[in-house]
Amino acid sequence: MNLQFHEFYQSFSNKYVCYLEVYYSSGGLVAYADSQSETAAPAAELNQNECKKKRVVVLGTGWAGTSFLKDLDVSSYDVQVVSPRNYFAFTPLLPSVTCGTVEARSIVEPVRNIIKKRNGEIQFFEAECVKIDAAKNKVFCKSHFENNVIGAEDFSLEYDYLVVAIGAQVNTFNTPGVMENCHFLKELEDAQKLRRSVIDCFEKASIPGLTEEERRTNLHFVVVGGGPTGVEFAAELHDFIQEDLVNVYPMVKDLVKITLIQSGDHILNMFDERISTFAEKKFQRDCIEVQTGCRVLSVSDKEITMKVKSKGEVTSIPHGLVVWSTGISTRPVVKDFMEQIGQANRRVLATNEWLRVKECENVYALGDCATIDQRKIMEDIASIFKAADKDNSGTLTVQEFQDVVDDILVRYPQLELYLKNMRLRDVKDLMKDPEGKDIKEVDIEGFKLALAQVDSQAKSLPATAQVAAQQGAYLSRCFNRREHCKDNPEGPRRFVGSGRHAFVPFRYKHLGQFAPLGGEQAAAELPGDWVSIGRSTQWLWYSVYASKQVSWRTRVLLVSDWTRRFVFGRDSSRI
Repeated sequence: MNLQFHEFYQSFSNKYVCYLEVYYSSGGLVAYADSQSETAAPAAELNQNECKKKRVVVLGTGWAGTSFLKDLDVSSYDVQVVSPRNYFAFTPLLPSVTCGTVEARSIVEPVRNIIKKRNGEIQFFEAECVKIDAAKNKVFCKSHFENNVIGAEDFSLEYDYLVVAIGAQVNTFNTPGVMENCHFLKELEDAQKLRRSVIDCFEKASIPGLTEEERRTNLHFVVVGGGPTGVEFAAELHDFIQEDLVNVYPMVKDLVKITLIQSGDHILNMFDERISTFAEKKFQRDCIEVQTGCRVLSVSDKEITMKVKSKGEVTSIPHGLVVWSTGISTRPVVKDFMEQIGQANRRVLATNEWLRVKECENVYALGDCATIDQRKIMEDIASIFKAADKDNSGTLTVQEFQDVVDDILVRYPQLELYLKNMRLRDVKDLMKDPEGKDIKEVDIEGFKLALAQVDSQAKSLPATAQVAAQQGAYLSRCFNRREHCKDNPEGPRRFVGSGRHAFVPFRYKHLGQFAPLGGEQAAAELPGDWVSIGRSTQWLWYSVYASKQVSWRTRVLLVSDWTRRFVFGRDSSRI
């Protein structure tokens, strides 16, 4: 009797739970066991059709993609991630990996460790997106595995929203021989390959029977590109050689040479001039040769040919290893997508201020693969004037301008930069005559004249990890608040059209940037135009980079690597 009652109770409870799942489900696919009754099927099917989750496909697991996934409320979306790498790498520390200061696994976090923490399910596929079909809302992907895998390698995914965050590739400027004879420093695999090659150069120089000139050639390291990556690698390599390798290769310690080639007049030219000058002087003290104003013409397996702009001369120098770090370019899959949507004449994928790809309502692009095409205030100047002129008098008073200025500052951030650069305390200072006296009213022509120079302050954002991470966090917030903001828009008013924008446009907040210069010294450009240089800045660099790791596991590993290097030095093995 007890057994029969238990079976009846179990059957009843299973049915009751299934009915509750149908009632409270937010649209996810609910699986039913044998306990599902035939009469419940139409209700479940109706619920699934009405509340089906929107499909979000994310391409890439770099800074932008990972930041987006970390903060996204996946209970509202069906999320699928496609990336050729199943990990996130802390790319600012790649130069440290090349010299063994930090181990590769210490700056890597598996993607599945990140997405499993979310309140919901995120599907991940280790594959490369080879084509985006904007017309059919579909992406085509191809998996790449060294061993033969049973089944098809090609597959496609349909989407309601697509987030393109696949980064960029190295820009060789079509220079002959670069792809065949240079090392790059864009991916973790590049850093690991470069580390082995550095050790190979020292081992080759130690082989008996080589002339001194051959040894010098093998130990000549050339870095092309005077940006943060090139400068940091040159500094790391110098420390690695002076602190570790000269002790294990004493016979070649006087033959090593590092040359940094920069096409501009100064290295680190995106930093404050004080940092650039300090870096050049420090490299001079460290015997790192800096050649500015030089454009590389070609690279062979034995020498690099360049043109000195000031003299117009073409010279060639022998090398043992060349690192190419001169910028980035668009990946082929993004170029193909740009041709589909009418952006073929652009250098990079263009989005609006809400990170939505222009001409595509349901595609977003983040990070290095895209740039924000900031709306010009002069394009909307007539609409702004009309919206501010409430009494339709044909003139604008200071008070009428003040009523719309907050929305203008949010919609057109270049206005705030213009006020700062012109050292104007308030927007109403624009409403003054050339003598500095207040103007009571201004017509449309005077209004245009007052704002004529504002758009000159519109600038493209740098292709940095900091920008990509902030874009990912911003877009996830927009996705999380999409339904709420449909009825309660939180953005600025629409000057072209009526109502308000659903969201506030993306606004980048610069938190500063570092430039490690070797010898336990670093330079930092901090908010508020502060510049910090020296050993204390290096310790600030340590603390900031440790705190920015995506997990406590990588945080502990990173600090452990730094401690090991201080105590035991760097490992010079080839593995």
